[in-house]
Amino acid sequence: MDTIEDDIRDLQLDSAGNRKLMANGEELMADEVEKPNRIDEDVTEVEENSHLHVEPKNSREAVQQELPGPEKTENENEDAKKRHFNVVFIGHVDAGKSTIGGQILFLSGQVDERTIQKYEKEARDNSRESWYMAYIMDTNEEERNKGITVEVGRAHFETETTRFTILDAPGHKSYVPNMISGASQADIGVLVISARKGEFETGFEKGGQTREHVQLAKTLGVTKLLVVVNKMDDPTVNWSIERYNEIESKMVPFIKTSGYNVKKDVQFLPISGLQGSNLQTRVSKDVCSWWNGACLFEALDAIDIPPRDPNAPFRLPIMDRFKDMGTVVMGKSESGSVREGDVLMIMPNKAPVKVLAIYCDDDKVRHAGPSENLRVRLSGIEEEDILLGFVLCSVARPISAVTSFVAQLQFLEVLDNAIYTAGYKAVLHIHSVVEECEIVELMKQIDMKTGKPMKKKVLFVKNGAVVLCRIQVNNLICIEKYTDFPQLGRFTLRTEGKTVAVGRVHELPTSSTSA
Repeated sequence: MDTIEDDIRDLQLDSAGNRKLMANGEELMADEVEKPNRIDEDVTEVEENSHLHVEPKNSREAVQQELPGPEKTENENEDAKKRHFNVVFIGHVDAGKSTIGGQILFLSGQVDERTIQKYEKEARDNSRESWYMAYIMDTNEEERNKGITVEVGRAHFETETTRFTILDAPGHKSYVPNMISGASQADIGVLVISARKGEFETGFEKGGQTREHVQLAKTLGVTKLLVVVNKMDDPTVNWSIERYNEIESKMVPFIKTSGYNVKKDVQFLPISGLQGSNLQTRVSKDVCSWWNGACLFEALDAIDIPPRDPNAPFRLPIMDRFKDMGTVVMGKSESGSVREGDVLMIMPNKAPVKVLAIYCDDDKVRHAGPSENLRVRLSGIEEEDILLGFVLCSVARPISAVTSFVAQLQFLEVLDNAIYTAGYKAVLHIHSVVEECEIVELMKQIDMKTGKPMKKKVLFVKNGAVVLCRIQVNNLICIEKYTDFPQLGRFTLRTEGKTVAVGRVHELPTSSTSA
């Protein structure tokens, strides 16, 4: 009997325990039902604050915040499937470069509709309704208020076969040095021309930035050029084939004189950046009945640039640096490959450094090849010991560091009745180096017809002349012979806000500084 009562008592206790567990379970379930609401609120809040990833301009702190942590590692095999190109958008001020860049990012899914609506409201509030797409690329208040790009904007998008980095260069003549910085990193150039009546003529006439940008792009190594005739939807144009043909007929001879092979390396196409016409998909026949060619995305995808040698000596001109768990340098790898753990050298101060981490665009990678935009975390050197224009390079074959070199120089016809002699001073732009220089000796003038040096001694030259000359700078600079490393052997000379000459490094002194 006692045993039966004990069993009943045990069952009652178990039942009470189960009811308690069920009550606790209901409370837990209630908690879990409530949680998604809180998560949804958080997600909504994040979405409302989310923006397209466009790299901030001249904001070192923002760059540091964006640098991913060590846990985010990109799959190298996946990365190797797609090639990578830097695309610089160049052209006269107000041709629509930033608007096209913003439209490309919107069409490729890099920015959502909510962000576009936000920018539309901002543009309306500033009485600049047509600028809203440019706000995607022009991220700081000065650029938005003035409606002009000041610094090179940078953003990323992809097609099925290629990763592209957009470099949105400033078009105003006051910011040409910044344009040079952008073009020196580019593989492809997109020359934006406004078809609007009067705007093409202003950009193309002597002193307009359309001319200077084409010459600079060729000098800085932009081998492929897409010429997009923008604003074809403007009421003064209305997709007119006559206006398009007029612009093309004037541009082709000039592009040829700038050194481009128009048949192989140049392509023209009409677009509307504001409407997005002929960018991602071909323009409708209802809009433009006469155009049978490719759209911009197709034209970019079809470009073929020979790949650079990943086994060549490593070269990365430093464009910026900052502190973040070590010293981080930024730049484009112009040659060779780099891996985590590599021991490299920073020239010209011959500082040995070790690679702690590599970031390609926004992702951490273990290995990177040529033509990639990199952030490299280093140990063994402090930020203050690195200047812009220094080069991260191979220890076995370091880059040369010199204070003088022999160059083949062509003087452009920009200054009226100019005469150039030994002693002429200008500002040298070569990769990320900006340095004052002096032409200390005119050695030989080159015959334009034969391409060979003349025997006659040269004391002075005029506009358009090509010479071999010796150029001297005050500080050590890192450069290469053009025949060895074209990307590090091209340069421009500027003075009084104008590009007066373009050149190539012909010969380096045998006593140049190296490891």
